[in-house]
Amino acid sequence: MARNTMQLDVLIVGGGIAGLWLLDELRRRGYAVWLIEATALGSGQTISSQGIIHSGLKYTLDGTLRESATRIAAMPDHWRACLAGRREPDLSAVRMRSDCCYLWRTRDLGSKLAMLGARATLRARPQPVPPQQRPELLSHCPGDVYAVAEPVVDPAGVVAALAGRNAESLLRIDGPEALEPGSDTYSDGEKTLSARLADGRRLTIRARQVVLTAGAGNAALAERFGLSGVRMQRRPLHMVLLRGTLPTLAGHCVDRMHTRVTITSDRDAEGRVVWQIGGQVAEDGVVMEPEQLLRHARRELQAVLPGIELTGCAWATQRIDRAEAATRTGLRPDDVFVRRVGPCIVAWPTKLALAPRLAERVRGLLDEPQVREAPPTPADARPQVAAPPWETRERWYDDRWVARG
Repeated sequence: MARNTMQLDVLIVGGGIAGLWLLDELRRRGYAVWLIEATALGSGQTISSQGIIHSGLKYTLDGTLRESATRIAAMPDHWRACLAGRREPDLSAVRMRSDCCYLWRTRDLGSKLAMLGARATLRARPQPVPPQQRPELLSHCPGDVYAVAEPVVDPAGVVAALAGRNAESLLRIDGPEALEPGSDTYSDGEKTLSARLADGRRLTIRARQVVLTAGAGNAALAERFGLSGVRMQRRPLHMVLLRGTLPTLAGHCVDRMHTRVTITSDRDAEGRVVWQIGGQVAEDGVVMEPEQLLRHARRELQAVLPGIELTGCAWATQRIDRAEAATRTGLRPDDVFVRRVGPCIVAWPTKLALAPRLAERVRGLLDEPQVREAPPTPADARPQVAAPPWETRERWYDDRWVARG
């Protein structure tokens, strides 16, 4: 075999949470495996996620126990075991944003009914928080406040931890078009691919199995690989970022069977608190321009967090495409998607929290390892971890301008 030809059991294409978790799983099980990434690890959906390890809360607000809630219900305990170092992969070095999420409601009666429905059906049921133990920001909220056993992780920290454990199996190529199926698509049961690195070097990879975990990039890859029966859909979001002298907070405000606002917080490189604001605000924002969305978001925050002080804060927005397997209704899939087509597997995790479940499902479709050992990737061609979204926003709006709208 030529010196620039690498032989693998599995080649993973796409370095978000799905690909990285799968890479760790397969290496521990003795597979000769590489992961290829075209940009930065976690770029796109993973790095932009709010980091909530959902328990199924969002899918039970109408009082119905849906299949999607059942699928995800075990994930908080699975992640907690990894974050505590009691289960592989060991993520004990990952910083937690919050150990739980708070749940509160508006004054609307529909909000009260939705809260009751969530309490009736959740596996990890919300626990009442005594008034004296509430976060200061929620002290003026009407009705009860609950704590939900949904840990909130730092997505960049998770990506960095998984990358650090598997650095010698990571390879960055020169953009999405730099991975091409070879003309001899099948050779002795293997798939041959050509990968071009940023410095122009080319590697030939002979992989017995290829797993596509590239999120939005899966559609183009499936077409390029000639895979039939795989369709993708996009569900866009337009999220809000808020930074300034703010308290840290993680939680959902429930209103009329949906999460009116979902807030998670972190700190930027200068130590300022940054909020990521999702929920219905981000859904509504899809049809809004940034300036219109920011004014809407400010009004919503004042409504769901009475007495919040926004003076001196700065605002920005971020558009995100949630890429996942297509459904007949266009709604979110109930579970991870994993489908094998010949020597290829196409996979979408649907939610950050479901990455462990996706890895288990993919592992169940793979042949047993045969290649003795994967050579290390070139040290000068390994991808970096993507920066959090608040570090890459070019335009921030002063709160005085937003408030005038």
